[in-house]
Amino acid sequence: MAHFNLADLKQSTSLDLLARHLVEGFITGLHKSPYHGFSVEFSEHRLYNEGESTRHIDWKVFARTDRLYTKQYAEETNLRCLLVVDQSPSMFYPKPGNEKMKFAVFASAALGYLLQTQRDAVGLCTFDDKINLLTPIKSTSAHLNQIFHHLQETIVEKKPAGKTNTEVAIVLDEIAEKIHKRSLVVIFSDFFESSQDELKLFKALQHIRHNKHEVIVFHVSDRKTEENFEFDQRQTEFVDLESGEKLTINPLEIKTHYQNQAKAYYKAVKQKCLQYKIDFIEADISDGFQHILQSFLIKRSKMK
Repeated sequence: MAHFNLADLKQSTSLDLLARHLVEGFITGLHKSPYHGFSVEFSEHRLYNEGESTRHIDWKVFARTDRLYTKQYAEETNLRCLLVVDQSPSMFYPKPGNEKMKFAVFASAALGYLLQTQRDAVGLCTFDDKINLLTPIKSTSAHLNQIFHHLQETIVEKKPAGKTNTEVAIVLDEIAEKIHKRSLVVIFSDFFESSQDELKLFKALQHIRHNKHEVIVFHVSDRKTEENFEFDQRQTEFVDLESGEKLTINPLEIKTHYQNQAKAYYKAVKQKCLQYKIDFIEADISDGFQHILQSFLIKRSKMK
């Protein structure tokens, strides 16, 4: 299977072309693709109304009955999907390339392209300490182009450290209230927030599921540094991108404690997601995008 990562993608290439490149390369690389495109199956006949298009008239039935009937179809792919992208300051780490944010944007664009090619409806929500954008959920090419435009702006937008007080749980609660039809909600976040209150986060995720939505959580991280805490063993200044707080210390002095705390927090989040039947997917920015697309297609196939 083809392997695509951030290093393979040219910054100068437009986001729609990158999304197409990612999706088509992924589909080509699958040995047995679960990607079936858009299809419809025949549902029933109804009487033809004068002035309607004659495109779907069943002429065989007309030959037998001398009456005009049109074929009605039931769409097999009628999925509504909201892509939720965290754009809080910590998502713009590591510098200088804002790699986590770029990863989330490229992955979201690829999923949007995949959805639209199957005539599914897609919307975009971005947030930091509040909802910054919430588009309608539509299936048109023009709407997808607008989503690409918004995502492109997200990459270049600079988030200053310490200027937001991000609580992912509060924003997810608000998003749950704004989605009125059953949808698949795909969340890209590093789940760094000011409070690190696990209980609030769990309740917010449960709120989304309680409203009958399906959910995939992609935990976006630079695993090498954010989870394994692999830094040079020398005095280093660390800056909390959410609060702006600074600390100068030798990483070796706190490495074990940090690893234990980080692993315990994300283990708790993952276990709660499993409890609520939410797919929790590790999205390390050093990995390729095919893992994201594969996880999405598996989830989507279970919803049919």
